[in-house]
Amino acid sequence: IVMYIGQVSKDILKWPRPLSPPVVKLEMRTDAEYGMPSTHAMAATAISFSFLIATFNQYKYPFELGLVAAFVFSTLVCLSRLYTGMHTVLDVIGGALISAVLLVLLYPAWDVIDHLLLTSPFCPVLSIVVPLVLCYNYPKLDYYSPTRGDTTTILGAGAGATVGFWLNNQYTAPAYTSKNFQLGFPLITGKIVVVGLARFFVGILVLLLTRWLMKSVVLGMLCYWYKFPMRDLEARRRLEVEVPYKFITYSSVGFTATVLVPLLHELLGLM
Repeated sequence: IVMYIGQVSKDILKWPRPLSPPVVKLEMRTDAEYGMPSTHAMAATAISFSFLIATFNQYKYPFELGLVAAFVFSTLVCLSRLYTGMHTVLDVIGGALISAVLLVLLYPAWDVIDHLLLTSPFCPVLSIVVPLVLCYNYPKLDYYSPTRGDTTTILGAGAGATVGFWLNNQYTAPAYTSKNFQLGFPLITGKIVVVGLARFFVGILVLLLTRWLMKSVVLGMLCYWYKFPMRDLEARRRLEVEVPYKFITYSSVGFTATVLVPLLHELLGLM
């Protein structure tokens, strides 16, 4: 929700990025995008403070420490956008404030939304159809901007992960049996570090393979259907090509991360 609102707002407001000169731009990939609001600032604020809110009642740690960590993380990301010359101070402040407002508005509905996403029989269909409709009806610009492609990537990954969580909830036991169940941080040992690294690298490898395979297959099918060569960058930027190939690719990545990777970890004894 945060990223979609942020990306769409850029293409509706059409506020330019900082002029160069006077700023020195250290990042060029997103230079074609508009600036307001900073979606990096929005994501950093939403992720860090959502993580704080979601974990405080599950893990034993000082709330003040979590609050400082969330503030420092989001602030560093905001400062990095100024340092790279991609945003103005107003862009990052606007992005952080939009995320803060969305958190305040959505937090009372978190439990209801979670319950519906995990139990509703309509969840898999809606999780795919709604993001696809939003991607196909993305605001049109006079020139190509990576915002639509990035938004499709984000919504696709979210859709795949949501379907994965729903599927896990149907066939596995809930993670917690009591709302008051408290988890402490485990004592870090050599074995825990080795197992953690093994889980990380196995998961990353599977996700990279999933991304490569799905991208190759889907893009190949679209090239055959629309009759254009694989290396034709302009053709790949067309709405009817970019949206399905990125959405299917990254929804597969999201599904793999939440369903297939944990199953593989369990089979390898890494749980």
